[in-house]
Amino acid sequence: MLPPQVAATVGQYRFVAFDVETASGAAHSICQVGFACVDHFGRIDTFSLLVDPRCAYAAFNTQLHGISAHQTDGCPDFSAVMTHLAPFMALQPIVQHSSFDQRAVAAAASQYQLDLPDFIWVNSVTIARKAWPEWIGHGGHGLAHLKKQLSLQFDHHDAGEDARAAAQVVLLAEQKLQRSLVEAQTPKAKRAKPPL
Repeated sequence: MLPPQVAATVGQYRFVAFDVETASGAAHSICQVGFACVDHFGRIDTFSLLVDPRCAYAAFNTQLHGISAHQTDGCPDFSAVMTHLAPFMALQPIVQHSSFDQRAVAAAASQYQLDLPDFIWVNSVTIARKAWPEWIGHGGHGLAHLKKQLSLQFDHHDAGEDARAAAQVVLLAEQKLQRSLVEAQTPKAKRAKPPL
């Protein structure tokens, strides 16, 4: 289920940015997952997968991200997707923009009675606040505002695109502050090691 360019370099990523889209207001109703895999040189490999949420879609959500039941019928469900991707996700820190993605994964794991690894979650909103504190109360640090302020190019509410945007936010914040911010939020014993 991993794209060839990602599978060939598993274990060589510094962090992976992750995003989900949901079919409804229920956190477990994941219908798309997106990954932006960042290596130790700042290169980003991005991919996304449609997921059958096994529930009804809400019109609001479909209008937001453009995904409908017709598109996800026949796609693997969350359990099948995570069977393949959880071991990969456990190899490095997982960057999410806000804490919604972590809550959605936990809710879906509970729904499917999955025992997932303890992923290392890092919040790129926290990282953005460190780099640009002047936007607290002045537009904030949501992806829509950061897109405008940082001139990011991405299609909002597509899981792969949003994951890539979160990765870019982290890299720009680290460039501005001249330090590794993902590692600062990662337990030392679990930090990814650069390739030899």
